[in-house]
Amino acid sequence: MRPILLFLPAILSAQVPAPKVAAPKPATTKSATTKKAPAPAAKPRPAAAPALTTDDEKTIYSLGLSMHRSLARFDLSPAEMEIVKRALADGAAGKPAIDFNEWRPKIESLARARADRVAEREKAASLAYLNKAATEPGATRTDSGLIYRELRPGSGASPKATDSVKVHYRGTLINGTEFDSSYSRKEPAQFALNAVIRCWTEGVQKIKVGGKALLVCPSDLAYGDRGRPSIPAGAALIFEIELLEIAGGTP
Repeated sequence: MRPILLFLPAILSAQVPAPKVAAPKPATTKSATTKKAPAPAAKPRPAAAPALTTDDEKTIYSLGLSMHRSLARFDLSPAEMEIVKRALADGAAGKPAIDFNEWRPKIESLARARADRVAEREKAASLAYLNKAATEPGATRTDSGLIYRELRPGSGASPKATDSVKVHYRGTLINGTEFDSSYSRKEPAQFALNAVIRCWTEGVQKIKVGGKALLVCPSDLAYGDRGRPSIPAGAALIFEIELLEIAGGTP
């Protein structure tokens, strides 16, 4: 039956006059209206972290900050930080992905390798900063490499290395991060000049009581390649120091 159906229209067209077919309408010169794609929906903003209200919450948050500081020497990338977060979650669930006792001995060797990397990078950045700071108006560079600039002249005596002094001060990294400040504590500090970093021992002796100065300390006059939890290894440090009084000599 299928062949008959296929050829039937041809037979009929031979016997019946073909109907008139209307000519196609000419294409319009007006371009079709293009529908605009709908604007993408705005991404929802992430919910704000809940406020820390109780003492326990704030203490636990400070624990997290302490962990972050202890990890600084590892110079972790964002991807590596995600691995740390995964380890915390796996440890809390009791399902660690590796044997901790097998890999624990490698932690210190990784820390030393990363610390060397941080120190070299920090030294290079610090050297550039020191060279620029030495060109500031009023700045002098001593034989040790300390850069000293008077911010306000004093009128009293200058301390000796064996003296104890009372000062207000603010310490920052070369990127402006504050790591220590007696101003923030609202209480001046007192210490013996021969019991502090060499940069202070040398620099504070140049200040007269009532005066204020800026010290830019190379890392070898500060904390060297050891660094501190809040100070990278190899970092140059900047101190604003106000000498309030000379408290007396030390034996």
